[in-house]
Amino acid sequence: MRVHVRDAGTADHPAILALNNSAVPHVNALSTEEFAWLSGHANFFRLVEDDTGLLGFAIVLPSGLDYWSDNYKWFTARFDRFLYLDRVVVAERGRRRGVGRALYDALFAFGEGAWPRVTLEVNLRPPNPDSERFHEALGFTTLGVREYDDGASAVLMMTR
Repeated sequence: MRVHVRDAGTADHPAILALNNSAVPHVNALSTEEFAWLSGHANFFRLVEDDTGLLGFAIVLPSGLDYWSDNYKWFTARFDRFLYLDRVVVAERGRRRGVGRALYDALFAFGEGAWPRVTLEVNLRPPNPDSERFHEALGFTTLGVREYDDGASAVLMMTR
């Protein structure tokens, strides 16, 4: 399968938002306003497509923003400069076909030499072992575990 990575444009936003919201609980649902804020502040917003359409996307934010995410704030308290992989979603039909890898390769090329680290979190509760293995294989290491106030959720905080 040939996939193509490109910058996400405004015309792509409805399909990307729908894909994002179909991926709950692996990512949180977004309102139109929240999505607009993220896409407007992202310094890396790419999608992967093939000739049939959207297969996945990644939204990455730079450090230094006033962002509502407690996970982002966790990294802000520890690092001055970082890229924060806010979300990456791959459609079911794109899984195990190189879509995630294509997004990460593009991200690493984007950040090389300009950003000292890429940060992200992976769900621990509810578990997402495929994501954990994928990120470890890409060289991400665990910095700690962040427990959510609800007691039912936790994430591994990772960096590369």
